[in-house]
Amino acid sequence: MANVKMFKLLGVMLALVLIVWAISPFVTHKPITTDVIATAIILILIAVAYLIILYNPSWTKAVFFFEGIVIGVSGYMLLDYPYSIEFVIVGLIIIIIAVLAYLQKLPPSILKWFYR
Repeated sequence: MANVKMFKLLGVMLALVLIVWAISPFVTHKPITTDVIATAIILILIAVAYLIILYNPSWTKAVFFFEGIVIGVSGYMLLDYPYSIEFVIVGLIIIIIAVLAYLQKLPPSILKWFYR
């Protein structure tokens, strides 16, 4: 049976992989476009959010809300037309889910992920 320390170690490794994946275009001297910058911002913030939630589960709702804002704004500001609208919609959906989790208006099967 796996223990909690093993899951935390795997979570840290996943976050590090996301960060390395995000900065790899900058290190390998590939052309830096707004798509690359938006992807790097989103991947790094997801990794940081995952680390925060991993070590402090009570912050899940706040981190989820912040991630929705970041995904929506960075997608809208840095990506071209069709992708920017999709990222804004995804960001709004994440924000709505976070607000509903704060208000405890989600079904219990979803709400259990926010209140551990």
